[in-house]
Amino acid sequence: MSDLSETIRARGHEHVSAQHTSTLELTSDDWLTPAGDCILAIEADRTPSTFADEFKRACAHANATIQITLEADGHTETIIGRGDPELTFEGDRSAVARTSDYVDDRTIAVGTDKAAADLNRDLVAALSNGAPLTATLTVER
Repeated sequence: MSDLSETIRARGHEHVSAQHTSTLELTSDDWLTPAGDCILAIEADRTPSTFADEFKRACAHANATIQITLEADGHTETIIGRGDPELTFEGDRSAVARTSDYVDDRTIAVGTDKAAADLNRDLVAALSNGAPLTATLTVER
């Protein structure tokens, strides 16, 4: 069986700080306050609710490996997490990856090996300067 992928395109914002130690988030909102320290990019063109059903089903297994590759301004970062039977992908505003096992409608991966605070600071700087971001989610099945 082949891997399945979904791509989210968004853009950075001057308030991107990436200081959160347990989550990272992409939002479809067109604004960001300094309090949003997990948010990496705004104006996301996709949310979990728009992902293909086949992708959602593949992620809804505890043994699924979900890779999130972030690319902005020549900088690339890869985050590895896992799926969970509780993932619903119903979120229509934002996508959140979590180092914990907590799941809500926005969650796209749990048990990730990185949160916003762990990301390469050159990538974060590019995003805080408004760089476009491409996030590619791949589930191994």
